[in-house]
Amino acid sequence: MNMDFSPEELVFQQDVRQFLREKLPPDIRESTLKEIPLAKENFVRWQKILYEKGWAAVNWPVEYGGTGWTSTQKYIWANECANFGAPDVIPFGLNMVAPVIFTYGSEEQKKRFLPDILQSNVWWCQGYSEPNAGSDLASLKTTAVRDGDAYLVNGTKTWTTLAHYADWIFCLVRTGEPEVKNQAAISFLLIDMKCPGITVSPITTLGEYHEVNEVHFDNVRVPVANRIGEEGQGWTYAKVLLTHERTGIARVAIAKKRLQNLKSVAKETGDSGTNLLDNTVFAQKVAEVEIELLALEFTELRTLAAISTGNAPGAESSILKIKGTEVAQRLDELYVEIAGYYGMPFVKDQFKSDFDGEMVGPGLITSSTPRYINNRKASIYGGSNEIQKNIISKWVLGL
Repeated sequence: MNMDFSPEELVFQQDVRQFLREKLPPDIRESTLKEIPLAKENFVRWQKILYEKGWAAVNWPVEYGGTGWTSTQKYIWANECANFGAPDVIPFGLNMVAPVIFTYGSEEQKKRFLPDILQSNVWWCQGYSEPNAGSDLASLKTTAVRDGDAYLVNGTKTWTTLAHYADWIFCLVRTGEPEVKNQAAISFLLIDMKCPGITVSPITTLGEYHEVNEVHFDNVRVPVANRIGEEGQGWTYAKVLLTHERTGIARVAIAKKRLQNLKSVAKETGDSGTNLLDNTVFAQKVAEVEIELLALEFTELRTLAAISTGNAPGAESSILKIKGTEVAQRLDELYVEIAGYYGMPFVKDQFKSDFDGEMVGPGLITSSTPRYINNRKASIYGGSNEIQKNIISKWVLGL
């Protein structure tokens, strides 16, 4: 694999750097580099800046407002954003439901939904998991019964990230008869969160953040016009969406930046004038993660190259999902190890953007424990890692 940038790509890299220097708001940059959670308005503010530049939809086709970038340009963009402290875009609209809409949606649906997603005027959330249907998603129970030109939706979705902010939710629902095979009875609906009958119940995680929710549907009336594609084909569309989600979960560029920061913090941490990187055991742990991350980066590059030739990410996205989450969680563990006893005190308010008090503990390690706790979910969302191993076994290894 040729890792040298062409002259044109080097010019692009400089353009990206100049844009980030000039347009990335300093307060957003500072919060991102300190791993302080951003408020919704800050995500929207940044995504609108990207939209004005024409860089909001990195992976969309040009005809719908995408960048038309090559795989190398996408790689450059991701790495420069991580280095400068630019936050990820919220994925549910731009990176998840939009590819389903522009691939399988009607022309009317494309015109109706894509512009607002592109401009970050509308926030989306994902209605997949249920209280009794997580890894075995095909067993979902939320029903959508046809009633004239609408469906009546009943059921509950859970672990719904940012549903308390969302304007719309894309849902997998059961539209077929009970005797129909699970996957063949599932449809893909777009539902306005303002519809009567929708209730959002907060779930507070161990890190004391309100990030996920339960969403309850009680005879919610959804127009048939909001169904993507054919009735009973939702599982097919969902699999395409999940491959895009799993590819994005790898977050290689962010992991590289976190590793760089971890080394810097480790050099400032130690006993008797030493630093942790002088400790052979700790240094070996860091080296192991760095090797895993390098291998993951090359796997991601191969996947990006395949996407750039018109191929949707396939089973290899499961490899990215597994290793990406394992590397991220291993980095979390190392940050907690560096933090030591500073990882135990938890002052929730110090992680808010408007906090002006004294931080507990030095540097990035002040947020190490809540991040470690929260990120245990990464090996479950997007399809649990155990399920991903089954996909690789079947579709890659042919077992």
